[in-house]
Amino acid sequence: MASKKDSAVANKLDQLSELQNIHSKIDQIQILKGELPIEVADLEDEIAGMNTRLQKIEAEIDAANEMTATRRNTIKEAQTLITKYERQLDTVKNNREFDALSKEIELQKLDIQISEKKIKEANFSIENQQRQLEELKGKIELKSSNLDAKKKELSFIVADTEKEESELTEKANNIELVVDPKLLAAYKRIRTTYRNGLAVVHVERNACGGCFGKIPPQTQAEIKLKKKITTCEHCGRILTDVEDFDADVEFIPASAMID
Repeated sequence: MASKKDSAVANKLDQLSELQNIHSKIDQIQILKGELPIEVADLEDEIAGMNTRLQKIEAEIDAANEMTATRRNTIKEAQTLITKYERQLDTVKNNREFDALSKEIELQKLDIQISEKKIKEANFSIENQQRQLEELKGKIELKSSNLDAKKKELSFIVADTEKEESELTEKANNIELVVDPKLLAAYKRIRTTYRNGLAVVHVERNACGGCFGKIPPQTQAEIKLKKKITTCEHCGRILTDVEDFDADVEFIPASAMID
């Protein structure tokens, strides 16, 4: 008859085995989703960055157009003043007034030249920015179309698996509440060490189901008795007998192991 201590150890192993079964099923759902959630998030960030750039270009175009309008007003004002000063030249009384008016006319003409140069530069800049704007809009449209397709694909997968994943997660959370905290911490640590997420594995063909390292016959006998928690001396995974695992779970091969 098994002692209470043996029963407690066996119960702990059963809990860990069940937890691993559930987590492996959740992992399969995540694999089914693949990189889609990351790709969707990356595309959303990329599009957001493009929209920010688009707004910046539009603001620069608006500023250039505003500056152009201001310069055109400056040209009109300068031309008005030149006409005024040229009329006054006909009524000057001395050379001093003539020189002063001539200087003012020269300054206004210089302002016109500067404004025309600024307008030309602004128009060139606006033309380039408009081209950039159209290219950026095309890229945003293409990325948005790609994003919509990936979101649609992901939504189909989520719709098919959301209920199952939610139920599995709830089961896993309930089991974690009753698992020994130190054992649970060790399980989670081992699980995060390997890409395939396997912390608890069965012995198959005299080898560890995680790393395929050979398990001695004496160790196998101890594992079957469930009197203590045994870990693989090669990879550190918790070892349990094959019948503890759900046959429907397709385990990720140990080739996914992180060195």
